Amino acid sequence: QVQLVESGGGLVQAGASLRLTCTGSDGAFSGYAMGWLRQAPGKEDRDFVAAISWSAGDTYYDDSVKGRFTVSRDKSANTLYLQMDNLKPEDTAVYYCAHFRTLVSVSWYKVDGWGQGTQVTVSS
Repeated sequence: QVQLVESGGGLVQAGASLRLTCTGSDGAFSGYAMGWLRQAPGKEDRDFVAAISWSAGDTYYDDSVKGRFTVSRDKSANTLYLQMDNLKPEDTAVYYCAHFRTLVSVSWYKVDGWGQGTQVTVSS
């Protein structure tokens, strides 16, 4: 069971930036794609946001965040990042770090490990 811990959420105004960080237990990231999903207020499901392959050669983004969010990873430090720029009120959600068992596309994936989530609130 992988252990994932997110940090970096907060309350910001529209147009601001935040950087989320996810740290994992030793070996948690090894060989697997990692990424972020979010759960907006009042929604039951967690929506795909961004992900990065183990090699870091491939990145995946939902259309709603393309050009504004950047996912990256530091394999040696077992750390995953999500740089969020030009935040919008509709980005308000709990953001979860995700360990992917399978990642084929933004709509075809299987997550087998989650962090506890970090709240991001964007005011207008």
